[in-house]
Order: sequence, then structure tokens, then C-alpha cells
Amino acid sequence: MQTPRESDRMVEQPYDSIAERWDAARTRLSAFERRSLDLVLENLPPGSTVLDLGCGTGRPIAEAVVEHGHRVIGVDQSAQLLALACQRYPESEWLHARLETFPFDRAVRAAICWDSLFHIERRHHEGILAGIARSLPEGGRLMLTTGGSAHPPFTDTMFDHTFFYDSHPPEEACALVERVGFRLLRAEFINPPTDGRDRGRLGIVAERTSLSVRS
Repeated sequence: MQTPRESDRMVEQPYDSIAERWDAARTRLSAFERRSLDLVLENLPPGSTVLDLGCGTGRPIAEAVVEHGHRVIGVDQSAQLLALACQRYPESEWLHARLETFPFDRAVRAAICWDSLFHIERRHHEGILAGIARSLPEGGRLMLTTGGSAHPPFTDTMFDHTFFYDSHPPEEACALVERVGFRLLRAEFINPPTDGRDRGRLGIVAERTSLSVRS
């Protein structure tokens, strides 16, 4: 298993290196993403603040949130991705930070953590999800992806760069989301695991309950 410092380098530096190529490739919401985002945003008052954790360049998810008339606070540990987001959407707030040390000290109405949590060692996942829950009011919704199978931490390549991945199995991830103070509205495979390199992804939409959340 990679040390935290090594795993961190396998996310921040590769995304900095592929920022322009990632921006060119990641331009539109998939049908699954659009359905999930619509469910997260459906009851929000106009002008609500949405926290986007692992926001990347701001496209396409933050872009869609802004188009719905809401405000975005985006967080990412890649300075190059954030620079593109800031150029494209200067009216939004973009924060350079790691999710596992982010203070979650801002009140928001909804949160998105899409294709970012599984780049972080699983021992940090509960603290991140609990922080998200603390940031949301009762009824606030979360849009989340996790890994789609049971596996140890691993690395894989994208645009010829190495990235770190780690995740709880789907059933454990769902239980963790519920444990920190959410009820599941939807938990579906985006792509199921295969016998090859694809270990799968699970898409979750959950709603903040009135339960107290562990710090």
C-alpha cells in the first residue's frame, strides 16, 4: 500500500500534468450524471450554495450547477485544474485543498463528491463524509461515487500518468454513508466491475437526516 504522501502525489501531480487533456475530454454530463444531479438539485431554493469536492476544471458538473442558478464552492488539490475552473467561472469560489484535511466549515445546501473520493485512502473516507454531513442541513443532498467492487488499493494509468485508487466495497460504502447521517435515495452501478482492469463505480445520491453526526 502506498503511503499517504505517495498516494497524494499520484493524484495531484498527474492531474496537473494532464489538465489540458482532461479539460478537453471532460466536457459533458453523462445521462447517469444528469439524472443524479437533477435529484440533488430538485428542491434547492434559487441561489443555493453547492459544495463540489474534487471539482476539477468545473466542467461539466459545476457548470451545470451554475446553469441551474446556484453558487458553487469548488475544492480540488490540482492547482492546474483549478486555474482552468477559475478562468471559466470567475464568479464561483475555487479552493486549493486536499479533501482529507478540508475543514468543512462552510454551510451549504448540497454537496457533490464525484469521481474524487476513490483517489483517497479509504481510512479517510468516513471523516470526509462526516464533514460533508456537518456542512448540510437536514434534507440536504449528496451526490457521490465510490468504487464498485472489493479490492485492495491499486494504481492505474490515464493519459500515460499513474493514479492512485482506493475504496470500500459498495455495500460497506453505502453503510458508511448511512452511518454518518444520510439516508440513501439511490445507489446504482455506473459501470459494474469486469474480469479485467475495470473495478467498477457506484453512484450514490443520499439525503441528510436529522441524526447527529460523529466528528
